[in-house]
Amino acid sequence: MTPSDTLAAALPVPTNERRLAMAALMCASILASLDTTIANTALPQIAESLRTSEAAVIWVANAYQISMIAMLLPFASLGERVGYKAVFACGVALFALASALCGGASAFWVLILGRALQGIGAAAMSSVAAAVVRHIYPPHMLGRGLGAHALVVAIGFTLGPVVASAVLSVASWHWLFLINVPLAAPSIALALRYLPRGVHAPRPFEPTPAVLCTALLGLLTLGICLLENGNTPNIALSLVAVATVLFFVLLRLQRGHPAPMLAIDLLAMRSIGFSSLTSICAFATQSLALVSLPFLLQSTLGITVVRTGFVLAAWPLVVAVMAAVVSPLSDNGRVSLAVLCSAGLAILAIGMWALALMPAHVSEAGIALRLALCGVGFGLFQAPNMREIMSSAPAGRSGGASGIIAISRLMGQTMGAALVAQCFHTWSAAGPAMALWIGGATALLGGCFSALRLQRFQRVSEVPTA
Repeated sequence: MTPSDTLAAALPVPTNERRLAMAALMCASILASLDTTIANTALPQIAESLRTSEAAVIWVANAYQISMIAMLLPFASLGERVGYKAVFACGVALFALASALCGGASAFWVLILGRALQGIGAAAMSSVAAAVVRHIYPPHMLGRGLGAHALVVAIGFTLGPVVASAVLSVASWHWLFLINVPLAAPSIALALRYLPRGVHAPRPFEPTPAVLCTALLGLLTLGICLLENGNTPNIALSLVAVATVLFFVLLRLQRGHPAPMLAIDLLAMRSIGFSSLTSICAFATQSLALVSLPFLLQSTLGITVVRTGFVLAAWPLVVAVMAAVVSPLSDNGRVSLAVLCSAGLAILAIGMWALALMPAHVSEAGIALRLALCGVGFGLFQAPNMREIMSSAPAGRSGGASGIIAISRLMGQTMGAALVAQCFHTWSAAGPAMALWIGGATALLGGCFSALRLQRFQRVSEVPTA
C-alpha cells in the first residue's frame, strides 16, 4: 500500500464530519493569528496601565512570537507520535487558560508569562493544522481545504488591529485576551469529537532533539526581535551565532533519522524546500506591507485610524475571493502549482511597488485598489504553495510538513517586521515607503524560488556534469 493509499484509507467519509472538523480548526486558527497582531494596538494602554516603559512593553508582542516559533516543530513531531487530535486540543485549552491569565494580569511579568503560554498553545494548534486538513479532505479536494484554512489565518493576521480598535473603543485592553476564552470552548469540543488522530509513526518522542530545536528557534527569533529594537545589536548577533551552532549540533545528532525534528528530510525534497523559501519571502512581503502601511497612511497621508483599518481590509477581502477561484485550479492539476505561485508573487511585487509610488494626493479608493492587486497576487500564491508542501510529503510525515508551513509563515512575518524596523532606523520618515520597495523585491525573490520547482528547471539541474 502506497502512502497515498494509506492516507485515503484514513480519511473520514461523511462531509458533515469534515465541515465540523474544519470549524474546529478555523475557530482556533483565527484566534492564534489574531493574537499575533491584536495586542500591538493596545501597547500604549498596557504600558500606562501596568506602569512600564514603551521599550519594555514591546515584549508583550515578542513573548508570543518567540514562544510560538520555538515550539512549532517539536509539537509537529509530537503530533506524528501521539496523534494530531491530542496536540491540537491541548493547544487550544492551553491558549484559553493563558488568555484568561493575560486578561486578569495586574503585573507586567504576569502578562509576559501569559503571552508566552499563549504562544506555546498557538504553536500546538498551528503545528498540526495543515496535517489535519490533509487527513480530512480527499486528495482531489486538498487545495480547497488548505485554501480555506490559509484564508482564515490571513484574515486573522490582517484584521487584528481593526478588531483591537473596536474592542478598545468600548472596553479595557484586558478584554482583548478575555474574549478568547469563550471562543476557544467550541473549538475544543469539536476537536475532541471530530478531528482525526491521523496516520502516525510508532516511534517514541525524543526529548533531546526537541530541547535543541526549541533553543535553536527561540534564540534565533529572540535575536531577530532584539535587532528590531536596534538597541542591542551585539547581543542579538551573539544569540544568532549560538542558534547557528545549535543548528549544526542538531543536524549531526539526527543525521540519518527517518523523521528528524527539524524536518531536513522534507526540506531536502526540491518541491518542499523551494516551497518553504517561497513562503518565507511571501509572508515577509505581507508583513512589510501591513506593518509599514499604517504609518504611511496615518502619518504621511493623514488618514484616520478607523479608516486605515477599512482601507487595509481590501487585502484579505480579495484573498477571500481568490480562495474560491484558485483552490479548484490547484486541485485539478491543469495549471502547475509553481506557475500559479510565481505568477501570484509577480503580481504581488507589482502591487507593492504601486503602493510605494503612491502620490501624496492619492484617494482611499486608489490605495484600496493597489492593496486589492496585492491580494490577487497573495491569493494566487497561498493555497497552491501549501498544497505543494502537503502533497509532496509522505502521509506519515504530514505533521512535519504542517510544521514547515507554519514555521515558514511565522519566520517570514518575523523577518518582515524586522526589516520594517530597520527601514525606520535607516530612512526615518521615508522608512514606510522603503519597506514597500523592499517588499516588492522579496515577493519577486519568492517568485524566483517558486519557478525553480518547474519541471524544466529540475531536468536541467539533474543533467550530470562531465
